[in-house]
Amino acid sequence: MNRTARVPWSHDELVIACGLYFTLPFGQMHARNPKIIEVARLLGRTPSSVAMKLVNFASVDPEQRARGIRGLSSHSRADEQVWEEFRSNWDEMALASETTLRSLQAGRTNLGDSAADFRYPDENAPTETERKVKIRTMQGFFRKVVLAAYGSKCCITGNPVEDLLVASHVLPWSDFPEQRLNPRNGICLAAHFDRAFDRGLISFDGDLRVTLSPALKRYLPNEAIESEFVRREGQALAAPERFSPDPGFFLYHRSRIFRPK
Repeated sequence: MNRTARVPWSHDELVIACGLYFTLPFGQMHARNPKIIEVARLLGRTPSSVAMKLVNFASVDPEQRARGIRGLSSHSRADEQVWEEFRSNWDEMALASETTLRSLQAGRTNLGDSAADFRYPDENAPTETERKVKIRTMQGFFRKVVLAAYGSKCCITGNPVEDLLVASHVLPWSDFPEQRLNPRNGICLAAHFDRAFDRGLISFDGDLRVTLSPALKRYLPNEAIESEFVRREGQALAAPERFSPDPGFFLYHRSRIFRPK
C-alpha cells in the first residue's frame, strides 16, 4: 500500500534513491518513468515522491548545477548526508544501493534490514558463486550509470540501441580493480567500437578526439573500415551529462593499450 502521509525517508530508502539518481538522465526523472514507478512500488511510496526525491538530489549535484540545473531547493539534511556518503565512498555505497534494490526486487529482504548491515560477499569469498554474484552486480550498476551519463547513446556514433551498447572501461577491469565502479573510467560505445577500443585499434587524443591505429588502417582500402572508422577520425567524444572521463585514464590507454604501429 502506498503511503498517503508525508513519511520521512529512511536512510536505506535514500541510499536506494540516490543510487537510482545516478542511473537516470536528468530528463527522465519524472513520475511516468517505469523505473521510478517500480522503485516507488518497492518502497511503498508514490512515483511522484520518488521523482521529487531524485530532483532533490540534483540540487546538491555540482555537475548539474554547472549545467544550469538547480533541482528543487527542498532537499533535506539527510539527502545531503547520503550524497556525501556516495561522494566519499562511491564503491561501497553503489554496491549497497544496488544489492538492496535487487534484494527488494527478489523479495529477499525488507527495508527494516539496514543496507549498511548488508554484508555483500567479498571478492575473495570462499565460493565461486558469491564472487560471480558480486562481479555481476558491479558490472550491472556500472553499466546503468555510464549509459545514463551518455543518454544511452554511443559517444562516437550516437547509436541509441541499448542492446548494442557497452559501458567500456578505459582502464582495464582486470588490471585496475580499484577503478571498476568509477564512472569516470567509463564511456558508452557501440559494441564494435568497444572491441576496437579494447584491442587498441582506436583511442582518444588529449582533446578527446578519435584516433585510429595504423594496425586498423592496414586494412584500407575497405568500405566498412572507411564508413565506420575513417570518417570519424578526429571526431570529438560526445560529452556526457555527468562523470566526464578522467583524461589521465585516456593517457594510460594511449600509452599502454593503443597500437601505434
